Amino acid sequence: METGPPAGAGSRDEKTHLRSSSKGTPHYGTIANGQVDSSTRTTGISQRRAYIAVAILCYVNLLNYMDRYTIAGILLSIQKYFRISDSTSGLLQTVFICSFMLLAPVFGYLGDRYNRKYIMVGGLAVWIVTTLGSSFIFSESYFWVLVLMRAFVGTGEASFVTVAPTIIGDLFSDSKRTLMISFFYIFIPVGSGLGYIVGSTIASATGDWRWALRLNPILGAFGLLLLLFLTPNPPRGASDSQGGAQIELTSYLEDIKYLLRNRSFVWSSLGVTAMAFVTGALAFWTPTFLSRAQVMMGLRPTCVEEPCDTSDSYIFGAITVVTGIVGVSLGTWISGRLRDRVPNADPLICAVGMLASAPCFFIAIVLASISIPATYVFIGIGETLLSLNWAILADILLYVVVPTRRATAEALQIMVCHLFGDAGSPYLLGAISDALSKLNPDSLTWRFRSLEYSMLLCPFVGILGGLFFFMTALYIKEDRKAAQLLIAGEPPVQIVPMPPDIQPTA
Repeated sequence: METGPPAGAGSRDEKTHLRSSSKGTPHYGTIANGQVDSSTRTTGISQRRAYIAVAILCYVNLLNYMDRYTIAGILLSIQKYFRISDSTSGLLQTVFICSFMLLAPVFGYLGDRYNRKYIMVGGLAVWIVTTLGSSFIFSESYFWVLVLMRAFVGTGEASFVTVAPTIIGDLFSDSKRTLMISFFYIFIPVGSGLGYIVGSTIASATGDWRWALRLNPILGAFGLLLLLFLTPNPPRGASDSQGGAQIELTSYLEDIKYLLRNRSFVWSSLGVTAMAFVTGALAFWTPTFLSRAQVMMGLRPTCVEEPCDTSDSYIFGAITVVTGIVGVSLGTWISGRLRDRVPNADPLICAVGMLASAPCFFIAIVLASISIPATYVFIGIGETLLSLNWAILADILLYVVVPTRRATAEALQIMVCHLFGDAGSPYLLGAISDALSKLNPDSLTWRFRSLEYSMLLCPFVGILGGLFFFMTALYIKEDRKAAQLLIAGEPPVQIVPMPPDIQPTA
């Protein structure tokens, strides 16, 4: 029977980058030698300071996602002000994601080699300036400036998202790391929901959508100071080393080859891509979709001038916050209960979450023209099931990839999931909606139906994502073992096939 080496195991290539812990000085970015105590981390960073660092990273992550979905919460007002179509509106999210996606590999490369705290501080500064600048556009002919500013906002966020999880991974290990990662990722849905709520509330209170873009930079300035003065930059792999080997820095090409051989990383990245497609499209279009449904049913008038009714953004945001907290907490709890008994429990949870959410979203979209309350119920169930995955996915990446390649892995996964996921899904759905609406441009009912039919693409992509996570489950056990062996300084076991002319005797 022929059995190949575990994915991610590079045998000779990997072995050349392992050093005994008995001598030599640790390189910057390598795994420190010596025994690691679970509380002190061998870095001189106390548990109290480590918890403070996680709290700061969670705060900044909250602001990142608040800003990302503030635009979606005030989209009706922006469409009216700039007189733009659905497909053009989708560009606001697409250019943001594209810049975020294209620069993630750059920050991943830097994050595996240089001071991660300063990388985050620099990126956050760019984010603050450009977000604030986008709120000072006072002419409807300058929509292109808003688009350009959103691109720069993506640049700032890319620097944070690629390196922040790796810092948490180096401050904690095992179950405590899983818990801290879940705290970090719970702020994705919470921040997204607050973006809708805060954005729509400020826009309604002031009568001007620009004010909705000014709160996040103010809060971000405080976060920048916290990052600069209270956040440590722990040695890479400090929480993983158990007195084994140091892993020296390798070339970027070697890092990419290592990741492409890691089957769990590849399949889970494809699953994350499908998840990003669904969440990006639904998050951007759902408030507008529900507003059109109510206009079609005669429950509210068409928005003619600003400020538009943003109550759907408020309700959808509240649902996103609650379901995000419940989903991430439930996913982490289920993972903790099953992981010791079922080695591939994590990807199986992700697969079930994706597959179960697909029919919920399908029913929610179909019911929108009949019952808005029923639509909200199924959206809530679908979002809860989808939120099971957030923290688990981050934990999978951390334990199947060696520490000195984690930022690169985060960046590569971000690039792929946004390139084929939410970078194009808002624009794609908007373009499909525009094309269908031209069949009957004067009908309010058909304007709703055109967006409804385009959104039905999302549940089918969700099913595909579930299948990708089932593939991850096939390889997760041996890929995790391969990473542990490399960290411990042992070459991964490679089973050499038996020559055909030598057969075992009975």
